[in-house]
Amino acid sequence: MADAEPTPQSEPDRAEDLAPDRKPGRERKRDRARARMKRYVDVPLSIRTSDLPVRAASALVMIALAAAAVWAGGAWLAGFIGAVALATFVEYVLLGHRAFSSWSGRGVALVFGLVYIGFAGLLLAQMPVFLMVGVIGTVICVDTFAYFFGRTIGGPKIAPAISPSKTWAGLLGGVVGASLWLAGFVWMLAGRGSFDMVGYDIAELAQIVGLGAVLAVAAQAGDFFESWLKRRAGRKDSSNLIPGHGGVFDRTDGLIPVALLAGLILAPAA
Repeated sequence: MADAEPTPQSEPDRAEDLAPDRKPGRERKRDRARARMKRYVDVPLSIRTSDLPVRAASALVMIALAAAAVWAGGAWLAGFIGAVALATFVEYVLLGHRAFSSWSGRGVALVFGLVYIGFAGLLLAQMPVFLMVGVIGTVICVDTFAYFFGRTIGGPKIAPAISPSKTWAGLLGGVVGASLWLAGFVWMLAGRGSFDMVGYDIAELAQIVGLGAVLAVAAQAGDFFESWLKRRAGRKDSSNLIPGHGGVFDRTDGLIPVALLAGLILAPAA
């Protein structure tokens, strides 16, 4: 019977035999890089993104509802924002009740959530429609690109003690998604959908990428805040209301800080 073909794991051993002057036990940089890559490649992409169809279907439904509310405008839009803010606040309160054992801690969490979530909802409802679309689109692109980059690339975690699934690659994806959305959004506003305005200069691109990075970090910070709260509460999701996404708070966690930033900084100049 012929000898089996040597496995990739045996190559470092053969290399050590060919280089007897190498110190025993010393790993080569190539071997360490191969070992890191193996951890990411061993898990098939189909498994790492197995819940993507469900998440995508739920996302389409949520986008359709939001788009219908924006199109209807007026009381319909205000009611939609109020309903989402209320659902978010209810889930937040339930998490806070589990996360903090003392009534003083629960009271502080309640007041903070009322200001944090309520003020964001109020600012969002008072924004011009075009700015509201820009804010929501930015958060959607941050979440989508962060999810795709994080699942396909993987890599080092940002803060595994708080959120084991958040990676630096995901954050990079969020910055890319926010920047692409803002570039298209600004082009539509400034060029009014025509091709008279083509491209951006270096300064404009730097501003777009810088703003995209700030908003992506803000969205991720909101995500980390909710992850920290869920970890204290011993819960994976804020609820099971949205298939593939968890609860409403799981979807609005990144929107809240971005709405606060846009409402306080951009809305007055809009």
